[in-house]
This record gives sequence, structure tokens and C-alpha cells, in this order.
Amino acid sequence: MPRPPRTTDADTLYHVWVRATGGGALFVDSDDRQRLLRILKYTCEKHGWLVYAYAQLTTHHHMLVWTPDDDLSRGMQLLSGVYAQTFNRERGRFGHLVSARFSSKIVETEAQAKELCRYIVLNPVRAGICERPEQWPWSSYRATLGLAPAPAWLHSDWVVRLFGRDVDEFRLFVDAALELEARSGV
Repeated sequence: MPRPPRTTDADTLYHVWVRATGGGALFVDSDDRQRLLRILKYTCEKHGWLVYAYAQLTTHHHMLVWTPDDDLSRGMQLLSGVYAQTFNRERGRFGHLVSARFSSKIVETEAQAKELCRYIVLNPVRAGICERPEQWPWSSYRATLGLAPAPAWLHSDWVVRLFGRDVDEFRLFVDAALELEARSGV
């Protein structure tokens, strides 16, 4: 029996995340990561989405995405479905790649949006993949800081404006969390 559609809203900002089944790998190599970004580009073009932040880890990925229409589920079905089909075909595997459906939460305040921008780009650091977020090439942080080219579908200028039109304000906000975690031994 099919699941009922999720209730979503038009003109809404979401934190969205997708996990691999059973803690397995969602990304095996850089080709996988680039493939998801290409499919995300297509999804943004097709649905008019704006992506403000993202991070790809090994077992999951996060996005901060704005949807102009009530189509988060359709877009995520496209993104995850095409990615999983290609991943499985290339590896001669079958079955579910992602666990259940995507997860999402509506972002209701500017303070939440700021915290999520930081949370998303700090995911690789907190997972022990790198020491600093700018070292991780598979997130939006480098592009937001101007250290790497931004894909056309990434609207990092929105993140910069959220922090007062100065990219250093965002960098300081991210660094403050790192310093606090270092002092507290987290």
C-alpha cells in the first residue's frame, strides 16, 4: 500500500537530509558525489529550488533548500530516485539505497536558518572527516567563503546576506562553534 503524501508548503525553507539504508555508504567515491550534485542541479532547474547550503558525508547528505511550490516530495523523489537507480546499476546491486524517505524540517526563523547554515557545514568536522570545514570539498562552505567556484544552483550569497553582507561574519560564526567545542572537549 502506498504511503500518503507528506504535507509540505509552498514558498518554504527546509532543512532536508537523506541517509543510506542500514548505515551503509551513500557515496563510495567522488564520482558518486559529483553525480548527486548534477542531479541536484537538474532538480533545482525543474522545480525552481534554491539551495543555500549542503554537505555530503559518507552515509548521508544535508541541504538547506527553498521551494517556491509545494513540491518538496516530488523533487526529493527525483533527486534520490535517480541517484539510487544509477548507484545500484553501476554496482550491480538492487534494493533500497536510502533509508525510508528523506527527512525534513521547516525553517521558521532567521536564527534557525543561521544555525542550520553552520550545522550543515560543520557536519564533516563533527563526523571526524576533516579538522576544518573549508578542508571538505563536498560541502557549500568553500564556495560560500569564495575559496571555490559556486555551482549555479548554489545561492551562497543568501547565506552571506543572512550574516550581514560580509562573508567573514559567517566564518566567525562557524569558528565560534569550533572553538567552543574544542574548549569543552566535544
